[in-house]
Amino acid sequence: MGSLLQAFTERILILDGAMGTMLQRHGLSGNNETFNLSHPDIVRSIHKAYIDAGADIIETNTFSANRISQADYGLSDRAQEFAREGARIARAAADAAPGKVWVAGSLGPTGKSLTLPQDLGNPAFRPVSFDEMAAAYGEQVRGLLEGGVDALLLETCFDALNTKAALYAISGIPEAAPLPLLISVSVSDRSGRTLTGQTLEAFFRSVRHARPLSFGLNCSLGAADLAPLVADVASWADCAVSCYPNAGLPNEMGAYDEAPATTAAALRKMAQDGLVNLVGGCCGTTPEHIAAIAQAVRGLAPRPLPAPDPRPYVSGLESVCLDVRQSRFTNIGERTNVAGSRKFAKLIAAGEYDTALQVAAGQIEGGAAVIDINMDDAMLDATAEMERFLRHIAGDPAVSKAALMIDSSHWETLLTGLKNAQGRCIINSISLKEGEEAFLAKAREIRRLGAAVVVMAFDEQGQATTYERKTAICERAYQLLTAQAGYAPQDIIFDVNVLSIGTGIPEHARYGVDFIEAVRWIKQHLPGTLTSGGISNLSFAFRGNNVVREAMHSAFLYHAVAAGLDMGIVNPGMLRVYDDVEPQLLRAVEDVILDKDPEATERLIALGQKGGIYPEPPAAASPIPTLL
Repeated sequence: MGSLLQAFTERILILDGAMGTMLQRHGLSGNNETFNLSHPDIVRSIHKAYIDAGADIIETNTFSANRISQADYGLSDRAQEFAREGARIARAAADAAPGKVWVAGSLGPTGKSLTLPQDLGNPAFRPVSFDEMAAAYGEQVRGLLEGGVDALLLETCFDALNTKAALYAISGIPEAAPLPLLISVSVSDRSGRTLTGQTLEAFFRSVRHARPLSFGLNCSLGAADLAPLVADVASWADCAVSCYPNAGLPNEMGAYDEAPATTAAALRKMAQDGLVNLVGGCCGTTPEHIAAIAQAVRGLAPRPLPAPDPRPYVSGLESVCLDVRQSRFTNIGERTNVAGSRKFAKLIAAGEYDTALQVAAGQIEGGAAVIDINMDDAMLDATAEMERFLRHIAGDPAVSKAALMIDSSHWETLLTGLKNAQGRCIINSISLKEGEEAFLAKAREIRRLGAAVVVMAFDEQGQATTYERKTAICERAYQLLTAQAGYAPQDIIFDVNVLSIGTGIPEHARYGVDFIEAVRWIKQHLPGTLTSGGISNLSFAFRGNNVVREAMHSAFLYHAVAAGLDMGIVNPGMLRVYDDVEPQLLRAVEDVILDKDPEATERLIALGQKGGIYPEPPAAASPIPTLL
């Protein structure tokens, strides 16, 4: 990656133009990848023409050299061969150039979508699975490596789940590890959303775990129409930014006829505005376009490469920032959990997925930015139901706009969830219960699939219930994840176990305080990491008394968020504003949460029996605290 990264900082690099357009000039059309075998001299001459025009990077003629795309021609078994020969042709052309030219292995999106339903009558059906697509990309990448590429270019991406399958395949090939990754997205219109409905930023959050050298746009529109979208990308992408547009919009005959000077002028304006590091051409562009572009941006400074963004993000159709210091506390909707909602469990068991989606939508309308999906029930096939429900979610923009927390105690169910969600998810959860080796193996696989991870305060000795155990386990997990599993701190979310209080058992009295203080310790000693918890656990002793439970949750969150709690699994529709809780009730629940005195639980129980009407407080009662 070194030399290409260095070049990105020194000048605006030039990518080549359309291969298909030039093949058609030579009278060749159809399955372009076959020409790597039947007409290699023509393919090489096209590469040479682009090099002569000023291209610093040429793409291999392998856009569809994968078994999924080649199935349309009955040539699936030759896909890797097409990739290898396409790379060899480009390698030879680059090596013969008078100056340094890099070869980027082109990987197109295939003609299938892992996210979009193919049959509206069966929203859960997909003609290709994530694993099948990853295997197809793996073959293609191996062919490109055999042919000698310098980088891998995932282009015209319209479905982040497809792209994640490609990235997953690449991460499993050790020989591909040194190669820079370039990712380029195609949008469906000027709104800047992909065909699957994601914003560009949400797409970027979905694939950023692969640490691409560049991210940008290609195809879609002409350069002038892409300009505001490129400016948007440049405002948040912490990597190089690319743009290689079509030669305008197609005319009534489907041809592209924008003049080279017009394309070049629009790209020059982007360069003058400091937006780009890599420019070139897509559909309809020719060596004449590339020559004009190279001339137009010559001498202009590239966009400075920003430092990595340390803020934590997840995404659905839209991007979600999780850090309470950057945005408000993140509510994670809890009602799409079969273990926590009888209504939702009955809907899933009955196959009433449309109504189940309404439950999810209600959580989002109530303020949840993330929804927790859990299908663990003895009467359900959790893995099958996770796949089925997530595929239904993909077809419902009201739900798919939120990020997803994939929640299960079954490893296969967690993996299935990640392989059926286009956004960047949160996995809930892993722990040290089975020891370090199993913990690290799961953590590495989750990272390959692009998710953030919740780590429970649980180890070989069991669940942590004290402040000392909670902090010790989290520190141990932090060291393992950052030193041995490649995790950035912002991708780690610690759940230090919200446990029930007000039970009457003395050993439980400090559960609330110890959670809050453990959160505070994590934010001070494990900087950059996040904290979460299942808030409803706190008040299980008061099941059936929603007035008391809601007051307990509001007061607990008030103090926990002040200590640094970033998110919590809650029913957002049942949260009350802290200042709106009846003062005497607030005093009672805070006395229990903060373990003010041994009689606090008895007072709250008595209050609960009276329906939440607190009697006159004793003369010695402490004032309502505002901070711990």
